[in-house]
Amino acid sequence: MPKRPPLAGRRIVITSGPTREYLDDVRFLSNASTGRMGHALARLAARRGARVTLVLGPCELPALQDVETVPVVSTQDLLAATREAARDADMVMFAAAPSDFRPRRRRKGKPAREGGGQTLELVPTPDVAAAIGRRKGARVHVGFALEVTGGEARARRKMARKRFDAIVLNSPANFGAGGGGATWLTPDGPAEPLRTDSKAVLARAVLDRAARLL
Repeated sequence: MPKRPPLAGRRIVITSGPTREYLDDVRFLSNASTGRMGHALARLAARRGARVTLVLGPCELPALQDVETVPVVSTQDLLAATREAARDADMVMFAAAPSDFRPRRRRKGKPAREGGGQTLELVPTPDVAAAIGRRKGARVHVGFALEVTGGEARARRKMARKRFDAIVLNSPANFGAGGGGATWLTPDGPAEPLRTDSKAVLARAVLDRAARLL
């Protein structure tokens, strides 16, 4: 009898990639996230038998077999799509890098460049993980934190505030191809260093540990 895949019957939602907050119809605020971390997690979770929904911000990545991909653009889009997908999920993994701010007012068209500079007023975008964590229930939530200084302390505060069951602390060097340090943190456990040779290797280390929380 064939061996049952380790995540068979599990429903996993993974957010990934950047978001875009448009200043006008052409220009936008965003960040350097490539979406490759969530993409690697989604591919591996599907191979392990899970039903996977990947909520993906704008990035150039190939479609994944056996993964439902929901494209989004703005942080508000990301919140709405993740909230809908999470309704019957066993686990949500928040690997996206949503923009923290958006312009207060989006201008129409492509305004011409004007001498003397401009002042841009920004307002906060929704905190996707915190909003969905308020009605977490029995779901397992795994977060990601990119920190430059005071990393572990800041990541632990984020884990508590957003009701994560675990969080992956990343360094900025993990943007793109990866290769920077990463650490697995849980509320009561010790910090565990993770291998970061590639996105696939890091995804395996993260998913191995996340699956134990189910």
